[in-house]
Amino acid sequence: MKRILFPTDFSETATNAFVHALELAKIVEGELILLHTFELPVFDNQFFPENYMVIYESLELSNFDMFKDEIPKLRVIAEEHNLDKIKMTHRLMDGDLVYNITKAIKDDKIDYVVMGTAGASGWSAFFSGTNTGSVLTDIDIPLLSVPVDAKFKPIKTIGFTTRFRPKDKKALKQVLSIAKMANAEVKCLYVKTSKTDVSKDTIKKWEHDFESEPIEFFVITSDEVKETILDFILYKEIDLLTMLTYKRSFFEGLFHPSLTKKFANNFDVPILSIPIEE
Repeated sequence: MKRILFPTDFSETATNAFVHALELAKIVEGELILLHTFELPVFDNQFFPENYMVIYESLELSNFDMFKDEIPKLRVIAEEHNLDKIKMTHRLMDGDLVYNITKAIKDDKIDYVVMGTAGASGWSAFFSGTNTGSVLTDIDIPLLSVPVDAKFKPIKTIGFTTRFRPKDKKALKQVLSIAKMANAEVKCLYVKTSKTDVSKDTIKKWEHDFESEPIEFFVITSDEVKETILDFILYKEIDLLTMLTYKRSFFEGLFHPSLTKKFANNFDVPILSIPIEE
């Protein structure tokens, strides 16, 4: 059974992502591990000689009480979406979020992580220093990041961008396995620029290798790569975009607010980041 880690601070952003985490668990026949982390403040105990531990204990208790109060609310959400049969367990951890996520991945043998992020206008911040962006660089398993405005809808079309590298093919096979479980199709895009180095034979080889799979290849000639990808996402009605994390710097530019301005009211596509070696 696949195991999905869902870190949450019980915010609106996280709660929205929770539904996506449940639906992913349903697709892959997995279970959820809910993680809430908190950081205790650092005190100099020479200024708190008598009540030093009392302060820490009260802070820990308040975090536990909040955690205990919020869990039933998530269970109600699961029931409302008829997903209450998904197995859920819980972890409450003190310390740095990224460290605790990395530790939980190892300890609980996690297969996927699902996190919420700020949405189209916040993609630049997402990649340059938010919690989700930090996790993206530190883990070696797929991460599903969900914009706060991305209400779940059945995944029928998965987008995949490629430059037809061997490492891309390995990631595409991962994406296809998810697509089959979701009964979805994959639309694979290559933006052919004036500096392209991909041969027609390479493209034909890929098409031949995947001809029996639920996948459609698109080769679009344009030097406006980022704009072309955004158009592709919108006009092909992509429900889930998959990206390779070795292309992170490229996607930083792709989701910059100035570029997504004209799509601000429509761009609410979750992104599945797949780690791959450079």
